[in-house]
Amino acid sequence: MNIPPFREYLPRVRRSAAVFASPHSGRAYSSEFVIQSKLAVGELRASEDAFVDRLFDAAPALGAPLICGTAPRAFVDLNRRPDELDPDLIDGVKYARVTPRVCAGFGVIPRVAGGGESIYSGKLSRREVDCRMARYYYPYHLRLGSLLRESLSEFGTAILFDCHSMPHESISATCHAKGFKPEVVLGDRFGKSCAPSIVAQVHQAFSDAGFKVGRNSPFSGAYVAQKYGRPGANQHMVQIEVDRALYLDERTARPNDRFDEFRLTLGSVVERLVALGRQTALRAAE
Repeated sequence: MNIPPFREYLPRVRRSAAVFASPHSGRAYSSEFVIQSKLAVGELRASEDAFVDRLFDAAPALGAPLICGTAPRAFVDLNRRPDELDPDLIDGVKYARVTPRVCAGFGVIPRVAGGGESIYSGKLSRREVDCRMARYYYPYHLRLGSLLRESLSEFGTAILFDCHSMPHESISATCHAKGFKPEVVLGDRFGKSCAPSIVAQVHQAFSDAGFKVGRNSPFSGAYVAQKYGRPGANQHMVQIEVDRALYLDERTARPNDRFDEFRLTLGSVVERLVALGRQTALRAAE
């Protein structure tokens, strides 16, 4: 695919330690990838966090950068370790990190799509996988790391809001106390990727906007949380998962009739999160 590895939207003036990222909203399905896959584009899109980049696009005008992956998640998953290589998919893989995600087919180069169907009829060469990683994976993470270092340098702290959407069925299948079904799930790896006071304020921002908010179940954070969440070094990371059914027709992966209203509501939350980045920076400077 001849597309840039990411899109970034920068504020004219950085006024917050916050950085927003959307690694899974890429929707550039090249004809080569579609031909290579045994699935139709609609089936491949089941893996995609469709339009999450648009849901959080108020951030730059408020003073915080937004970076978005461009390649589809079914093509390369930016929220996986680079060594989560699937030996059942990739020729020549001998020393891979075989995690539960890899075993399920959701390695850095996924073997299955979000609906559980196999993407390919055969294996991929290691050369092709290395090309995907070099073209899309590493540049995205290099730039994301740079944005966080810029926040640390300018404000003395950084807060990464890693933005995702979750299938409605994933919430329905998760047991919550007294039948509680969250509309937003915040992940901080059970306190490992972010200071509790910051997560509490993020929780409050969503709750004040009318959302039912859960923590770490069913999603606590994957590679991005592990790599970038270092609260002891004043670098915090909160994963944000929103219920797709609130803004999307999950069957067609198209915005539903509530999309614009939902985006406005979420924009008010983004404003609170950007302000939190300013407040955290002021406290770090004291």
